[in-house]
Amino acid sequence: MRRWLIGIFALLLVAAAAFFLFAPGMIERGTNKIDGKPLLHVSEHAKALHKTLTIVDLHSDSLLWSRNFLNRADRGHMDLPRLEEGNVALQILSSTTKAPKGQNYDANSGDTDIVTALAIAQLQPVRTWNSLLERSLWHAEKLHRAAAASAGRLVAVATQDQLDALLAARRTKVPPPVGAMMSVEGLHNLEGHIDNLDKLYAAGVRMAGITHFFDNEFAGSMHGLKKGGLTPLGREVVRRMEAMGMIVDVAHCSHACVADILKVARRPVVSSHGGVQATCKVNRNLTDDEIRGVAATGGVVGIGYWDAAVCDTSPASVAKAMKHVRDLVGIEHVALGSDYDGATTVRFDTSQIVQVTEALIEAGFTDDEIRAAMGGNAIRVLRAGLVPLTPPLDRNAAE
Repeated sequence: MRRWLIGIFALLLVAAAAFFLFAPGMIERGTNKIDGKPLLHVSEHAKALHKTLTIVDLHSDSLLWSRNFLNRADRGHMDLPRLEEGNVALQILSSTTKAPKGQNYDANSGDTDIVTALAIAQLQPVRTWNSLLERSLWHAEKLHRAAAASAGRLVAVATQDQLDALLAARRTKVPPPVGAMMSVEGLHNLEGHIDNLDKLYAAGVRMAGITHFFDNEFAGSMHGLKKGGLTPLGREVVRRMEAMGMIVDVAHCSHACVADILKVARRPVVSSHGGVQATCKVNRNLTDDEIRGVAATGGVVGIGYWDAAVCDTSPASVAKAMKHVRDLVGIEHVALGSDYDGATTVRFDTSQIVQVTEALIEAGFTDDEIRAAMGGNAIRVLRAGLVPLTPPLDRNAAE
């Protein structure tokens, strides 16, 4: 009997080990896909121009997954080797901390969470199993560990000076370093305490979306139940973010939330990843009035590569959405926001981002317009947004 129990226990241990070893990779392979459809033929003009670009992608969820960011993976859309191959200068890496079961674009409550199961399956530190704030701090720790172990190939960026140093180093070093900046996808990770913004800022977070796939105490989500605007607490968090040098992201916000943010914003606002309703009528995409509002703040609209952003996965559809923003409000408000590794299916990974350069050429963009859209505009907005306001916000000021 004892031998039988020992055998059963051993089998359970083997099964558990196999689960923790293989399950995270299997989950990601089924989640972050490349559809394998035909790619564009890349012209010599596109190849030559692409090598000269300063490329910035405003949104990726790669930190959510359990793999070594410094090594080329056989799954997902992004890692350092593929960023280098794609000539990406700066990647914004988002911390996703909670997602509802049965997640959809129409209506979700915040009562369930599938990221908890992922955190456990990936054997993340126990402190992340029941704390959304700790999940973001863990993601920041992962980034800084990767940068420290990269021999200078990956550089964490959190200040204007660090951004300028990165751009200078890319002109002189071979291979040029890749920069990475932290953002968060939904401020539910503050766990109801606005002062936790200070902890995120100290960890290097410099951009934040107010909501993700469900309403929270700060605002309504485009995918929530009530889809309301900013709450009084939400207005306070926006003011604090702008004051401390943290860029406000309207991605996933309800239309009422976007309108409220655009009314109170004193600094450039971004829509880090998504599309435009003029070319893809999906609820999360921006209306023309919202695009005009983002542009009025001096901000940018990051266009994604997945079907719900551009109603296709083709590079031509990405270029079509970018062209609409250009034609509506000017080239200076166009940017990239891939949503790589964010449970998306795309046509190309970040090593093949020259596909966007080619698509923009074929759509009639000039070389200078392509330089702006592929990263120049994002650099301008980031440099402006990283500097804390002077004098600092009086936290005891009246509403």
